[in-house]
Amino acid sequence: MNTTTIPQSEFEERIKRFQANIRKENLDACLVHATESDMAHVRYLSEYWPTFETGAVFVPAEGEPVLLVGPESDLYASHRSFFKNIEKLIEYRESAEPDAPGMSFITYKDLIAKYVPQGIKKLGIVGWAITSLPVYMALKEQLPGVELVKADMTLWPLRFVKSDNELACMRKAFEISELAVEAILNEIKPGMTEFQVIGIAQREIYKHGGEYEGHSLYCFCGESTNNAISRPTHNKIVENEVIQLNIGARVSGYSSSVGLPFSIGPLPERKRRLVEFGLEAHKKTIELLRAGKPAGTVVNEYEAWVKEQGFGQYLLYGPCHSIGMMEVERPWMESTSEYLLEENMTFQVDTFFYDKDFGLRWENGAIVKEGGAELMSSKFMKYTEI
Repeated sequence: MNTTTIPQSEFEERIKRFQANIRKENLDACLVHATESDMAHVRYLSEYWPTFETGAVFVPAEGEPVLLVGPESDLYASHRSFFKNIEKLIEYRESAEPDAPGMSFITYKDLIAKYVPQGIKKLGIVGWAITSLPVYMALKEQLPGVELVKADMTLWPLRFVKSDNELACMRKAFEISELAVEAILNEIKPGMTEFQVIGIAQREIYKHGGEYEGHSLYCFCGESTNNAISRPTHNKIVENEVIQLNIGARVSGYSSSVGLPFSIGPLPERKRRLVEFGLEAHKKTIELLRAGKPAGTVVNEYEAWVKEQGFGQYLLYGPCHSIGMMEVERPWMESTSEYLLEENMTFQVDTFFYDKDFGLRWENGAIVKEGGAELMSSKFMKYTEI
């Protein structure tokens, strides 16, 4: 069972490093946002994970941080987070927007007066893309003299390179994902629905200590495998067709994903060849990863190699995106990427090819090292017919 966690001391060190970045950017404070589905920034700082409602962490450049929750979450937050400062704001209620009669809330104006009595002039917003309109409108109305600044990059870089504790959580998450995939391969049968297959994975994730799925779990069969992003359906599993799995467990906030195509019985040669080439390309990407290498160079070398092999027409994107508290998070690895790969950055090697009537994805987690990459999952790095 999972006993892998992030210690409180590491959370406290994260806040200190974040505050140093806030001061470096000449901000007076940052307001960090999360939703139930994209909880990463707030959980990274506080261990709090909103349920139904949204949430935030208010971090002044100097002083103690404050966890901000909605009407129903104060007791839950006090049990989950180590923060001693927790405040309720109506802006973090759920999207049904209950009036919450009889409850009392503070405002952003009250928050500043209580925790930064000297006042603020520049407030950084972290989680810009998921900050809700009610929050934004309340900030504009209650803090009319305060400049709101997009400040995601005060926090994101702290998450790029993983600590030993983070890596331990991720390795455990991948271990559980492999157990779930193995159970599927042992139990899947023609006639099952995609939903029933995902049920096997969910059973195994919780059985082995995962706290939740790491992402929306994939099982597709047939034509729908050419969807780059999708969800399972009542579609039935059939023989001699590509079946795509992407299975991920979450451990102490950290996600994983193991992706592979397989079949029940042999595939037609055209489909089998693309599946097998996808695995070759997957391994090629892993060969290209090493600390000190420009990220954009990895992408350009990968894409050039795919085209040289004669498979460029099947390429949608690739080959990597970062993974950590979210299955897809910054930094993306794209042809325009200028950053250097650093030791203990973590990426999903994400190899997706598609044709008009099917597609495939090989996916595994990798830790960047000086001499190459350490795979967090390697058990299913082969094409399987069952």
